[in-house]
Amino acid sequence: MERIKERLQSLRQEADAAVARAEEAEAKNKKYEQELLEKEQEIVSLQHKLSVMDGDLEKAETRLADAKAAQAEGDQSKTISEGLQRKIQLLEEELDAADKNLKDAMEKLRQVDVKAEHFERQVQRLEQERDQWEKKYEEAQAKYRESKAELDELVANMEGL
Repeated sequence: MERIKERLQSLRQEADAAVARAEEAEAKNKKYEQELLEKEQEIVSLQHKLSVMDGDLEKAETRLADAKAAQAEGDQSKTISEGLQRKIQLLEEELDAADKNLKDAMEKLRQVDVKAEHFERQVQRLEQERDQWEKKYEEAQAKYRESKAELDELVANMEGL
């Protein structure tokens, strides 16, 4: 009887530990989902910045073409063209940096996605483990009730003698 109680207590502790692990995994999963959301927002921001820079680049290229047409008019056009060329170069460098940032963000997003999938699998495994422990607990409860009924019947038979 004492062994059964100890075994039940052990099963309860194991079930509680499994639930705690599942809750911890769910908390980590939420954390990674939040990080994923932040990275997605960062990507949207970088894409917007990239589109703005593309627009600026197109404007600068248009101004450069205008400046080239006016270059024949004199030295003043030449200095404007050089200024626009420098601006185009700066914009292209900014565009390259934004592309690099976007690629980095996409890689981080992929890594977070991989981690989220890993933790989802862990949560599923822990839930299955929890379900198995609950089933074992229910089976032990049934065995306990059967044993108790047999013991009560035996006691009643013994008292009847």
